[in-house]
Amino acid sequence: MRKSYIAILVLLLLGTFSVKAQQDPQYTQYMYNTQVVNPGYAGTKDVLSFGLLGRTQWVNFEGAPKTGTFTVDSPIGSMDNMGLGLTIVHDEIGPATESNITVDYAYRISAGENGKVSFGLKAGLDILNVDFTKLNIPIEGQGDIFESNVDNKLQPQIGAGVYYYTNKFYAGLSVPNFLTTKHFDQSQIDDIVDDPSSVSGQTTAAERLHYFFIAGYVFDLSENLKFKPATLVKAVNGSPLQWDFSANFLINNKFTLGASYRWSAALSAMAGFQVSDAIFIGFGYDYQTTDIETYSDGSYEVMIRFDIFNNPERIVAPRFF
Repeated sequence: MRKSYIAILVLLLLGTFSVKAQQDPQYTQYMYNTQVVNPGYAGTKDVLSFGLLGRTQWVNFEGAPKTGTFTVDSPIGSMDNMGLGLTIVHDEIGPATESNITVDYAYRISAGENGKVSFGLKAGLDILNVDFTKLNIPIEGQGDIFESNVDNKLQPQIGAGVYYYTNKFYAGLSVPNFLTTKHFDQSQIDDIVDDPSSVSGQTTAAERLHYFFIAGYVFDLSENLKFKPATLVKAVNGSPLQWDFSANFLINNKFTLGASYRWSAALSAMAGFQVSDAIFIGFGYDYQTTDIETYSDGSYEVMIRFDIFNNPERIVAPRFF
């Protein structure tokens, strides 16, 4: 019976996370990783931009999420009114690894004197692997539920987003993936909870739609000091609403210092340095406000962004988002 309940626990975790970290991964420095969640961001900086981000969550917690992202985007078209980008996300949690490779396309139109609206589409592939041998649990008598690994399971991904921005303000709404594909079947999981002896066969769990809302505004407090409050709201059916609020200061267009709060989850500190006009490096640390902090040493992020300017004479100051 104990073996059955261990199996139930594993299945519930897989069903809850959909073999992913909090379904889609989360980021502390989300304001510098916008393209991952909203394809409308592609090309809006008017430069060829490369970004790398690595996140280690819940350090020293066995099987904790680890995430790496790579993005590249650039304006295209004779009037630079379109954007094209590539997004790669690699996510690990427990026995599962998942990679998303998508192409991002955006089309921009003017909205008012200083604003633009960018409509974006995201399309690509999701590649899933699950190695049940890493679970380190007995499987005798459990049928073949933990005996058949998931190897390079391919699923299409299609998403969309709209992004409005000026020189000081931005807001966006997006759904990175409209396709509710399944890896584990919730009905089978419910049957196992009701009757532990029914553990058998391969199960699948559904990936749910993720709705993202982002917004931020830059205040010029003085000639050498800018203040940017920003927020991200993530809504997933069947999961608690995730709300992040951050406050960052840009000093002398070089140093960024800030803090953020993730509702009922974490407090975070952020720091960044504009190494040159082209290179920005950022760091983030999360202190969990939940019981999981007792078993881990927080979460860490590091990111680097590299911008290639077509016209260096137009460089005045970093846009700060």
